[in-house]
Amino acid sequence: MRAVEIRMFGAPEGLAVIDLPSPVPAEGEVLIGVEAIGVGGVDTVIRSGALAGFGFREGHIPGNEVAGTVTAVGDGVDPAWAGRRVWAFTGEAGGYVEQVAIPAEKVVPLPDNLPAADAVALGTSGMVAWFALAHAHFAAGESVLVRGAAGSIGIMAVQLAASGGASAVAVTTSSSERGDRLRELGATHVLDRSGAGDGPAGYDVIIDVVSGVDMPSFFDRLNPNGRLVAVGVVAGMPPSDFGAKLMASFRKSLSFAAFSADSIPEPDRLAASADQFAAAARGELRSVVHELLPLEKAVLAHRKMDDGEVFGRIVLTP
Repeated sequence: MRAVEIRMFGAPEGLAVIDLPSPVPAEGEVLIGVEAIGVGGVDTVIRSGALAGFGFREGHIPGNEVAGTVTAVGDGVDPAWAGRRVWAFTGEAGGYVEQVAIPAEKVVPLPDNLPAADAVALGTSGMVAWFALAHAHFAAGESVLVRGAAGSIGIMAVQLAASGGASAVAVTTSSSERGDRLRELGATHVLDRSGAGDGPAGYDVIIDVVSGVDMPSFFDRLNPNGRLVAVGVVAGMPPSDFGAKLMASFRKSLSFAAFSADSIPEPDRLAASADQFAAAARGELRSVVHELLPLEKAVLAHRKMDDGEVFGRIVLTP
């Protein structure tokens, strides 16, 4: 089968298509014929080499979610899984492939009317956004700012905050066109990337997909008892002294937290994804697919991500 590996850290051109032996499902596993692969911001950060200190090495196969059809089952797996359309969370490795063998308890059946591309545009992103809002102790009636809202996590955070009864859902994004699309998804205020624009004076919750050197300035935008939750580092790590900004606002009782889905027990992650697939099938959530590209165009997909061209999620198709 074909796969895409990070042959060399750095630019997108460090990705390469390789041939690997087709996997065989072991005991307790199912084999998925992959039909859609989500291209996430974490993939580009890993490819850049910025997370080498976390154990990622050249030769790594990126991709944390796939959707497709179960083509074979290993010993001990109910044969009824064969032929089922499923979504699977592969962690932070192994998704840019034509086939994947994975434990049966790690897959989620898909509703009949939810396309595979929509599943990978929604699955991890919706799950991260949901748990990030819960991590922030978001409650109805509170105001929310989503920083970096044009990506797939941001798009889901906007929808979930709006449907959860937020008093205001502000977004930062790069253009008025993207702002208009985010308003259609539930945003009430559109700001530029620096946070300037016509929005509330302060926010109870900030969901930050961007981080980077500008992250500390957003502490100034929190209301007393406000909470900022960082769920991504697409602009790089924040400055090492960002905590000084929090301490300078000591009397406002502000809170900062980092959130990774790795901290949530896997059954809870999968249950949350299943709930959101059902909501999307009912028309209550919208998954946004920016573009479908063949697997061999992974370099182009990452180039588009690096250039900030993507609204929603690019999906690779084997």
